[in-house]
Amino acid sequence: MLLDELVTTADTVASTRSRLAKIDALATLLARLEPDEIAPAVGFLVGRPRQGRVGVGWRGVAAAMGEPADVASLSIADLDGLLDRLGAASGAGSAGDRGRELRELTARATEREQGFIARVLLGEMRTGALEGVLTDAIARAADRPGATVRRAAMLSGDLGETARLALTGTADQLDAVGLVVGRPVLPMLAASASSPSAALEITGEASVEYKLDGARIQVHRAGDSIRVFTRNLADITHRVPEVVEVVRRLPVRDVILDGETLSLDEDGAPRPFQETMSRFGADAARETILHPWFFDVLHVDGRDLLDEPLATRLAELERIAGEHRIPGEVTDDPAVAERVSRDALAAGQEGVVVKAIGSPYAAGRRGSSWIKVKPVLTYDLVVLACEWGSGRRQGWLSNLHLGALDPAGEFGEPGAFVMVGKTFKGLTDDVLRWQTEYFPQIEVGRTANTVWLEPTTVVEIAIDGVQRSSRYPGGIALRFARVKRYRDDKSAGDADTIQTLRALLKV
Repeated sequence: MLLDELVTTADTVASTRSRLAKIDALATLLARLEPDEIAPAVGFLVGRPRQGRVGVGWRGVAAAMGEPADVASLSIADLDGLLDRLGAASGAGSAGDRGRELRELTARATEREQGFIARVLLGEMRTGALEGVLTDAIARAADRPGATVRRAAMLSGDLGETARLALTGTADQLDAVGLVVGRPVLPMLAASASSPSAALEITGEASVEYKLDGARIQVHRAGDSIRVFTRNLADITHRVPEVVEVVRRLPVRDVILDGETLSLDEDGAPRPFQETMSRFGADAARETILHPWFFDVLHVDGRDLLDEPLATRLAELERIAGEHRIPGEVTDDPAVAERVSRDALAAGQEGVVVKAIGSPYAAGRRGSSWIKVKPVLTYDLVVLACEWGSGRRQGWLSNLHLGALDPAGEFGEPGAFVMVGKTFKGLTDDVLRWQTEYFPQIEVGRTANTVWLEPTTVVEIAIDGVQRSSRYPGGIALRFARVKRYRDDKSAGDADTIQTLRALLKV
């Protein structure tokens, strides 16, 4: 199949809000793919090609993009083969080899295809083809039960391979996909609530557990073999030897554990999230020690526990890893849930997760059995620029550049604004339309993708916190920023300061 057909489908999916329309478009595409095109196509659509990261960053992509082709001729297999070659390049001269390979292929790509290839390589796919939608499309294209396809995807941790099996294999082969120690599964996800009490109203009796400010891990042990995976199912075993050693000492032969790891300071308090992530991703010297805590167990010594109630799983977890359990209490009392939440925040953690005590482990799903509760912080910031949108936001000014006031001139001119992040989250169609009409009226300059603005527009932004960053001059970046509303009642001089935001950093 031509890559152009995949790009067209991705554009169609991104341009509609209708879940049914997305499923129709994706199912039509999937049904027409050749067997060896299925897994690559699915990987491209969800922004996770089967080869993973292939050593090409935005500078390499920008340098490789020359004059586009006039006629579409590339196939899905051409792009898949390129990623194979980019991933295999190593040693002296590998950067040059990657650049040459990329230039040769993008010279054959149309302008739309060049943009698609760049988004795939940089992990910036925003097609709206979320995995749940694509899973339903696979079920429709293969004429298989949706529940069967979802379970196979969850337990295999590989949506592309699940799609290939559903579309080319038998019903029995799809049904046979099960939990395998050593093969990561998609993690269970949590919904959100405004308070522990509100969450408890949904779950009923629950285990109210600390939500650590760390990195999610899934650990598999089969005898002496131990492997550690991230929430995205990347194998990082070689990076976390201390986690491996903890699991090696547990009184069990075969086990699958779900948990978090983070680094601690000298007083036992959690270090800033970014320090954990920096250590989490490091292959070099390890000055920071990671400590694992576990909150669930999916398999113990030949016994699958996915479908067992949480109460049963917690009992097994206490038996095999009690000293490494995440703190929490089982309760149906809102007062107790609120107290646990206060204790978690006082300990420097993010909040709590409230988990229905009778719930199974629904791998890969975000339902109402697990509900996270953490405080939402809001700040008034100034819009410094706005980028043109893509996909469904094509033609609209969308992604906001956000700045905090620097009254003392600590990071530049006194009274200027220091950029602290970007976001397009939370923008409705009405707001996008307003931005597109209004921002050109206060424009001070523009590039191909960005309109720079007079720093006069105040917007209320919700964040989960800040993290250290060398990307911005103030040394911080917003975490999970989303737009709450524009503040017409405030002037730029009323904006929150860079010093206020920096105070959120954990010392």
